[in-house]
Amino acid sequence: MIAIEYIRNNFEKVELGLKSKGCKENLSEILLIDKKYREELSVVNDLRAKRNKVSDQISELKKNKQDAADKISSMRAVGEQIKEIETSLSEKKDILDSLILNLPNIPHETVPRGATENDNKVIEEWGDVIQKNFKLKTHLDLGSNLNLFDFERSAKISGSGFPLYTGKGALLERSLINFMLEFQTLKNHYVEIIPPYIVKSNSVLTTGNLPKFSEDMYHSELDDLWLIPTAEVPLTSIHSNEILKESDLPKKYVAYSPCFRREAGSYGKDTKGFQRLHQFNKVELVQLVKPKDSYDALEKLTSDAEKVLKCLNLKYRKIELCTGDLSFSASKCYDLEIWSPSEEKWLEVSSCSNFEEFQSRRGNIRYRRDSDNKVGFVHTLNGSGLATPRLLIALLETYQNKDGSISIPEPLQEYTKLKVID
Repeated sequence: MIAIEYIRNNFEKVELGLKSKGCKENLSEILLIDKKYREELSVVNDLRAKRNKVSDQISELKKNKQDAADKISSMRAVGEQIKEIETSLSEKKDILDSLILNLPNIPHETVPRGATENDNKVIEEWGDVIQKNFKLKTHLDLGSNLNLFDFERSAKISGSGFPLYTGKGALLERSLINFMLEFQTLKNHYVEIIPPYIVKSNSVLTTGNLPKFSEDMYHSELDDLWLIPTAEVPLTSIHSNEILKESDLPKKYVAYSPCFRREAGSYGKDTKGFQRLHQFNKVELVQLVKPKDSYDALEKLTSDAEKVLKCLNLKYRKIELCTGDLSFSASKCYDLEIWSPSEEKWLEVSSCSNFEEFQSRRGNIRYRRDSDNKVGFVHTLNGSGLATPRLLIALLETYQNKDGSISIPEPLQEYTKLKVID
């Protein structure tokens, strides 16, 4: 959430930043409502002060057994006036809050300017394509031949977009999750969390999923609870409405969770196999840090996700997203894309973002500085320690053999107790 004070004092900067993200909200209208709100607030505060002063006078008159009827009558009128203004203030506050909650975060000054993903910047490319002397099978063919997953039966159970892992496919999925969790806890010193997978509205509002993206999530109206679109939601909300000590920062959390997304705007996009799902598994990284440390933390967090891909020897590239391709909440973001050898295209597998204080303002996550004892908002960061469906695509296609079997990368062998799936 962008602070209204920041919009007032940095109007042109905020307006340009929002336009670079494709946002067409009228900032002038927001400031006009804010101005009227503050004017009415000033009036009502003066009236309250007047009422308090006259109330003291009335008490004094009554104490001295003097007539206070005129003052009591005038205060009734003042009370009605205060009530009317308070109703108007409440209405304006609701409108103002709604407008501000629908404003995306503004991009950091270092983010490349651009309108679409075509304007994203390739930072680096790592790894080589493993050459094969045979025609490559797709992950769908490999999974079907080796009985790793069954999309026909999963569609019978839940509809399309809900995978059913079977046998060694389930083992490989579970092993991949365990490998990534141990990698991030033991090597990169994240604290593992098992969070709730169903959350209150305040939690998804904190991360920026509400109110703008309600149609992309699964909602239980009876309980007013939401299935999480990613573990970022509960992890970020762990410290909502708290004031942390400066010495407590950074907070580094990692969690596995199933993720649920309706993908309301995905019709017509590639939905074969693991390409686009309504339910998928992901290992998520979240950090809460001091503001001055957040951009160094973004580089380190991105590196933490990259190390997994390097350890598995998977070809990938690191992309810096342009302003027009940034997510609603992000100030800066790197995408990690892995290479699909069979389909010969890049697949996004991780997004690593700095949200600055955008989420912490929405969730009221603060810290107390040691130097002056003042309270400020933390900066929040998020990076998927990788979404497993597309990671599986790259693994299966990269490590397939001529006889149709799959070699297990060495780092996963201790988790699967297998060297080959055949």
